[in-house]
Amino acid sequence: MTYSEENYLKIIYHLSTGANKGVTTNAIASEMESKPSSVTDMVQKLAEKGLVEYKKYQGVSLTKEGRFTALMIVRKHRLWEVFLLEKLDFSWDEVHDVAEQLEHIKSEKLTNKLEEFLDFPTEDPHGDPIPDRDGNIKKVDKKLLSEVPAGKRVICVGVKDSSSAFLQYLDKQQIALGSGIEVVSREDFDQSLTLLVKDRQLLVSNKIASNLFVKVV
Repeated sequence: MTYSEENYLKIIYHLSTGANKGVTTNAIASEMESKPSSVTDMVQKLAEKGLVEYKKYQGVSLTKEGRFTALMIVRKHRLWEVFLLEKLDFSWDEVHDVAEQLEHIKSEKLTNKLEEFLDFPTEDPHGDPIPDRDGNIKKVDKKLLSEVPAGKRVICVGVKDSSSAFLQYLDKQQIALGSGIEVVSREDFDQSLTLLVKDRQLLVSNKIASNLFVKVV
């Protein structure tokens, strides 16, 4: 498989997670920053290889083989992120772009050895679950901070937006995976939240709260 084909499978997997219908070619084109016509051509190639099913007006869905292939790419990506953070002292806002390159290494033996070397991690630095070598992936009990009512205490377990800008913002606010957060109040006007983080009050916008995954204590 080419790098481009692998990237398409990964994007289709992410877009289809939690969805009950096929992924549109327009949604894929938006994620890939490509033309819909180019997406259609690639989807047809993947369909010929038995990796996706594509029906006009019904969208694109992964076959069993396609889903397993996508999960193995995701597995490599997230293991490399853990390696970069824990062993090479990259920050959590740097690891994604480097892992994007490393995820295309084909050696299954290397991936399994990497997992063993890291002592079999179950989550990447952003809180996302790491698929095992059989393609099983742990379901994480989480919700967005924007959905949590005032008065609740939560723990940060992941991010929806893994961009450098967002992760650097969280670093400035001393919010990381495992951080305890108390939702003090919510503004009715714009749904912004007043939080208590490490005995410090912090006002965050609804956009910030909508990109932070938490688990209610």
